[in-house]
Amino acid sequence: MSYRESTALDAMYAEREEARRSQQARPSFEVVQGGGLDRRVRQGVSEDFLAWVKLAVAVAVLVVSLGIVRVSLTTATVSMLQGNSALESSIEDAQTENQNLKVERSVLSSGSRISRIATQNYGMVLTSSKEVVDVTPEGQASEGADAEATADGDAAQSAGDTSATADEA
Repeated sequence: MSYRESTALDAMYAEREEARRSQQARPSFEVVQGGGLDRRVRQGVSEDFLAWVKLAVAVAVLVVSLGIVRVSLTTATVSMLQGNSALESSIEDAQTENQNLKVERSVLSSGSRISRIATQNYGMVLTSSKEVVDVTPEGQASEGADAEATADGDAAQSAGDTSATADEA
């Protein structure tokens, strides 16, 4: 007889087999969940830190946008001032030109200059005698005055006729 078929041997093998199975099912050490440095590292970034980062980004965006607005307003102001400066210089140039034109007009319209040009270039002369034409109504003047007016009128008419024929020639 061999020991292989004995119940005692079977029980011994069964116990060993059960012990082996229980050792395989149970870990050799226990894992304890808890707090500590390792837990914080595994947890990731905290909610408070994310809130502060978001606030810092929002403040940075606000500061940059205010800077952009300030720069654009400054640029608009500078361009407006340059336009005003150009306009002022244009107005000053126009006023200077206006003063120069007034002086030139004064020089060109002087009586002595016109007389000199008329006598030298066109051969005109100033008259030494003056003719008076009386155009009073007939009822108010006396007969002697009428005779003088008629004579003066005839003389003016004949002088006008000679100047008209001179112009036509």
